[in-house]
Amino acid sequence: MTGVQAVLIARGWLGTPYQHQASVQGAGTDCLGLLRGVWRTLYGQEPELMPAYTPDWSEPAHEEALWAGAQRHLVPLDGRVPQAPGEVLLFRMRDGSVAKHLGISARMGGAEAGATFIHAYSGHGVIESPLSLPWRRRIVARFNFPEGA
Repeated sequence: MTGVQAVLIARGWLGTPYQHQASVQGAGTDCLGLLRGVWRTLYGQEPELMPAYTPDWSEPAHEEALWAGAQRHLVPLDGRVPQAPGEVLLFRMRDGSVAKHLGISARMGGAEAGATFIHAYSGHGVIESPLSLPWRRRIVARFNFPEGA
């Protein structure tokens, strides 16, 4: 049930402009800010205090900071193919780089069946994008929101 709620909440953020480090529905957000906003609506507070972060995340130190944060607060799932709406998807944007993009699975099915995910994307804002093969190949981990956290 939490996954379906997460999708409905995330869809309420559609059209929010992209703004690095922000998390304000309708005003500005990045991919982490979108996830934080969904979390706040589900659970009433932030999962943890967010330190400042640069657009390159932890690439210089090659630390998987975003992945570690997801593991602290979300429920890890097996495999890389989304199975249900509301799963948090973690993406590695380039081979050999750290994972630093997040989205929420929305509509299920194969790429040709209209599978989608919701994410805040630089230059586009919060959008619901097709979960095409190039995006699916970038998924490195999947998580569920915890029930009743």
